[in-house]
Amino acid sequence: MTSKSKDWVAYYDSPHSIYVNALHSDVHYATIAGEIARYVPSPTAAVLDYGCGEALHADRIAAAAGRLMLVEAAPSVRGRLIARFKPNPKIIVVSPERAATMPERSFDLVVLHSVSQYLSGEEFDRVVALFRRLLKPSGLFVLGDVVPHEVPAISDAWALLRLAKANGFLLAALAGLVRTFFSDYWRLRSRIGLTRYSEAEIIARLAALGFTATRAPRNIGHIISRMTFLARPTAG
Repeated sequence: MTSKSKDWVAYYDSPHSIYVNALHSDVHYATIAGEIARYVPSPTAAVLDYGCGEALHADRIAAAAGRLMLVEAAPSVRGRLIARFKPNPKIIVVSPERAATMPERSFDLVVLHSVSQYLSGEEFDRVVALFRRLLKPSGLFVLGDVVPHEVPAISDAWALLRLAKANGFLLAALAGLVRTFFSDYWRLRSRIGLTRYSEAEIIARLAALGFTATRAPRNIGHIISRMTFLARPTAG
């Protein structure tokens, strides 16, 4: 990992306030799980969710699939995932190093959601090259929450407030935004930033890595200013 991705992994591996309360976290992960589950192609499909975070509702994805592998780099988060989903025989939790040893053509669906912004371009290419190896020829790679160049940070705040108003935690969200402004998250984002791409840049980058990609009609999750792409291995 580069120093950039190491810093972000360390942040998410520590106590943080990115979610304003438990309801926010629950709604966030429930929304993502429900939308990813719609991409599962069949009840027997093998699914890889790479950089899954806390994945509180990963069981919803597993219910739509045959098996689900959750990949998480942060050790403490990975430990919680293992404990949470130990009773579910469809779910296995592994490190990125373990995922890299999987046999080729192991998965029908690979998801990388809200991760690309924390990777350098070189790291992104390495991860996507791994997915190209792990996906079946008919498989689908879903790349979610890609941050465009022109979108300001304030758009994330407005997206949070819309989500909070719709789900009953608006006051907590307002207080949380104040905390975030003075938090390690904002200092880290200001110092090393997020990796951003245009639609054309992502499509071209994926093409160079062996995928044919199109932009989905809407992004996975609540931040509508970000982008999701649907990519399939290029034949040949």
